[in-house]
Amino acid sequence: MTNQKQAMLYGLATVLLWSTVATAFKLALRELAPVEMLLIACTSSVLVIAIILMIQGRWHQVFSLSRRQYAQSFGMGLINPCLYYFVLFGAFDRLPAQEAQPLNYTWALVLAYLSVPFLGQRLRKTDILAGLVCYAGVVVIATRGAVTSLTFSDPLGVSLAIGSTVIWASYWILATRDARDPVVGLFLNFLFGLPVIALICGLTEGFNLPGPGAFAAAVYVGVFEMGIAFVLWSYAMKKAENTSRVSNLIFISPFLSLVFIYFILGEQILPSTYIGLVLIVAGLWLQQKKVRVREQALAHGS
Repeated sequence: MTNQKQAMLYGLATVLLWSTVATAFKLALRELAPVEMLLIACTSSVLVIAIILMIQGRWHQVFSLSRRQYAQSFGMGLINPCLYYFVLFGAFDRLPAQEAQPLNYTWALVLAYLSVPFLGQRLRKTDILAGLVCYAGVVVIATRGAVTSLTFSDPLGVSLAIGSTVIWASYWILATRDARDPVVGLFLNFLFGLPVIALICGLTEGFNLPGPGAFAAAVYVGVFEMGIAFVLWSYAMKKAENTSRVSNLIFISPFLSLVFIYFILGEQILPSTYIGLVLIVAGLWLQQKKVRVREQALAHGS
């Protein structure tokens, strides 16, 4: 099997996992407060990533970093998982999954915009057009089709969903300067973030044992969304001979997610969700097109 085929398989496996997590979020949040869910999910993620590092023979790398890198782990951990997932779970707690999930996918566009001031990249006409198309989709979903009234279904929920994209994009910009192994870095971020989450949970909600369904959903999120999916996607990127072809697989995820949301959660998918999601994906596709053109130019140049 070629590296590209392996990359596509890893990418498809990741997309399948990503497609299920919006449903798992809602199942867990039926009983759990966002911070309770985050505590269970983060604990599960720390355990599963530790097991992955041991299986791969990279566990020793956890103990071979500098003091500065351990301090960096604490700082990054405050952003992800602490702040990012608390805001994201807050959005899912207030919004239907069919609304919160597509809004969260706009993080890739936010990343392109934040890369201009922080990474010195140029903003092109394509980025501006992509933004207009993408956020037109956001307005359609957030207003449930009542675009002219601009009456949002849940202003705070929508704000949290959009805010999560800014936090996530900021995290990845900071990660570009991170010299640690990605999986080791993720493990340490979550390990250092876990006591903070536990402290906040203890002070706000207390420590209560949820029902088996909600507990299993929260563990699923930690094991697969926070842990295994990240590792699979990093493998896909390493193996890929054409990264844009693998990256395009993410466009399948939001549509596949609606299938799980409909059949498992029983949400009736609104026409505005379909229209808005198509606009968001079209905007992201336009933004990604610039990357594909750059890759092709580099390939021809070599």
